[in-house]
Amino acid sequence: PLFLYGGVGLGKTHLMHAIAWAIREKWPDKPIVYMSAEKFMYRFIAAIRSQNTMEFKEALRSVDVLMVDDLQFLLGKDSTQEEFFHTFNALVDAGKQIIISADKSPADLSGLEDRLRTRLGCGMVADIHATTFELRIGILQAKAAAARVDVPAKVIEFLAHKITSNVRDLEGALNRVIAHAQLLGRPINLDGTQEAISDLLRAHDRRVTIEE
Repeated sequence: PLFLYGGVGLGKTHLMHAIAWAIREKWPDKPIVYMSAEKFMYRFIAAIRSQNTMEFKEALRSVDVLMVDDLQFLLGKDSTQEEFFHTFNALVDAGKQIIISADKSPADLSGLEDRLRTRLGCGMVADIHATTFELRIGILQAKAAAARVDVPAKVIEFLAHKITSNVRDLEGALNRVIAHAQLLGRPINLDGTQEAISDLLRAHDRRVTIEE
């Protein structure tokens, strides 16, 4: 098992998607299932209501790789945790792979059953750090290339320097810059960028007061 934690925003989700694509590229026929912990819970509840839990169990335990994102969503949900525990055990015992992400390490997830915490920590546990300036540049360049839009290097660097909270905000800022320029029929430049995301810049530059 591989447990990913930490990071910001969509970092873990992007990494899990990248892992899934890498697996599919190397083993095209290997069945992979990716879902959020929230979706796991809702599918489990739906299976109980329809009295079809066996089909739910078989669908997840027949895959070669199960990827579950944002496990912290299951904290305090004992019945769903128990089902996830049994699914986890079944896959590991069958020699299959399970990849999980959460906002904290297994040891720091309060509200998680001890037996599940122990199982989650038995494999590789990796801390996903916040994005670096270079990584943010790469993300923006890839996003601009995918959109087939020419974004000047100065604008890319400006966004990467100013928007450091998470990948979601970073990509959202670039989308706004592109949409703003297209709406006004202008080329993308630094002045237009500052105008398009002025509210984001104010939020990121805001200082916390002593009273707060």
